[in-house]
Amino acid sequence: MTKKLKEYFPTSYQNFSNSKIAQSQKDSLTFVRKNFDKNYPLIINGKKILTDEKIVSLNPANLDEVIGNFSSANKSHAESAIQAASKAFDKWKLVDANTRANFLFECANIVKRRRNEINSWMISEVGKNFIEADADTAEAIDFLEYYGREMIRYSKIEQPIQVPGEINQLEYLPLGVGAVIPPWNFPFAILVGMTSAAIVTGNTVIVKPSSDSPMMGWLFMEILKEAGVPNGVVNFIPGSGAEIGDYIVDHNLIRFVSFTGSAEIGKRIYSRASITNPGQKWLKRVVAEMGGKDGIIVDSEANLEDAADGVVAAAFGFQGQKCSACSRAIVDTKVYDKFLEMIKTRVKKIQIGDPKDNFQMGPVVSKRAYKTILDYIEVGKKEGKILCGGSISTGNGYYIQPTVISNIKPDSRISLEEIFGPVLGIIKAKNFEDALKIANNTDYGLTGAVYSENDDKIKKAYNEFFVGNLYLNRKCTGALVGVHPFGGFNLSGTDSKAGGRDYLLLFMQAKTIATKIKVSSKN
Repeated sequence: MTKKLKEYFPTSYQNFSNSKIAQSQKDSLTFVRKNFDKNYPLIINGKKILTDEKIVSLNPANLDEVIGNFSSANKSHAESAIQAASKAFDKWKLVDANTRANFLFECANIVKRRRNEINSWMISEVGKNFIEADADTAEAIDFLEYYGREMIRYSKIEQPIQVPGEINQLEYLPLGVGAVIPPWNFPFAILVGMTSAAIVTGNTVIVKPSSDSPMMGWLFMEILKEAGVPNGVVNFIPGSGAEIGDYIVDHNLIRFVSFTGSAEIGKRIYSRASITNPGQKWLKRVVAEMGGKDGIIVDSEANLEDAADGVVAAAFGFQGQKCSACSRAIVDTKVYDKFLEMIKTRVKKIQIGDPKDNFQMGPVVSKRAYKTILDYIEVGKKEGKILCGGSISTGNGYYIQPTVISNIKPDSRISLEEIFGPVLGIIKAKNFEDALKIANNTDYGLTGAVYSENDDKIKKAYNEFFVGNLYLNRKCTGALVGVHPFGGFNLSGTDSKAGGRDYLLLFMQAKTIATKIKVSSKN
């Protein structure tokens, strides 16, 4: 039986300006750092499997430090994991919704207890500062709490209209075996959210974490085991996308693919998943979140102080490595020059350094990202004017200065292409209508924001700014589970609305049952 649950509300972040709270996080970091450079196996049907091939997870803030050495799966391991998930599905699909939800609630309790430890591994593996890491872990707690409650709600869903002579029912069934392919930028929250949504609805999964953040997947496997989730329900197979990616997506036992990452990879998955391979009796579902090129409009009638704060926070939080990050500010010509100076003043105050020391800004996640971002900065030097930044920062890691490029044309590469790093382009708009036109000119449609004190302009943006998550007079990052269901339009993905009431339906199918009522005959 599920005990009476408190009403869901998003988890509060820790206040690291409190010296005791900050010290507790630092103590946890000291503990975690003593456990660097260990070996970690695959987990298939509960069994630990070590492989010769390894994924070496480095600390992007200090490239001399190895977070861990993770066994790398090949196609044979992927096949074993899919078969294990398929076998586990036969039993797991029959477990009632309350029991599955209770597993999520127990996982949430474990995450709460291990919160600073999880934060510490995230700070070390992907370079988040204290508050960014804590927000990530808090979001994971929220996914577990929210999806558990949502599954209970779906299990009690209102029944169809009844007609004389029949009893009519509708129930939601799980799909089967799924592939969960999460990103590195919210390495715990999104992995936990994607996985928990799939299993609470009765599916079983294989999880292929990002090669840039495998530790976060390992931690969740530990938590699932401690919570008592049966073997085979979740199988952990880090591995090269080139080696096992297509094999997993193409497999005839895979019923759905849940993916968060680049548009390029997302489109490839979408295309391959549309093919019905021999032995496959269904059309695979693809749940995809594929990034964005998010803009904040700054109107001539905006509160410029608020707008400047919001743009800088959204552009450079976690080094701009969020699919919701503000990568371009679209500013009315009447306030353009003044706004540039306000942005410049704020950005120059950003301090860069090792996240373990809780600097505001740390490194980007990998050598690949580092090179790509620096290449875009070179493009920006040709397409606009470097207002500040524009070069690497010191340190034995992937440090790049927060970079602002002004005088960008709306059709430039800096304006249209996803950079996924600490680079902000600023575009001059003729007026509010022109700003909206520019805001809608990309292939994406994830998040956007508008700063204006004019109600008519706000209403116009409400109707015409084509994004899945629109924010008015606030920054375009920081979606909360249950508050801001998250997902976008166009090449930002399938508008999955993670953390919302529509999300669990993506992992289920509805079955209608009509039973004729027997009429007893009287003698």
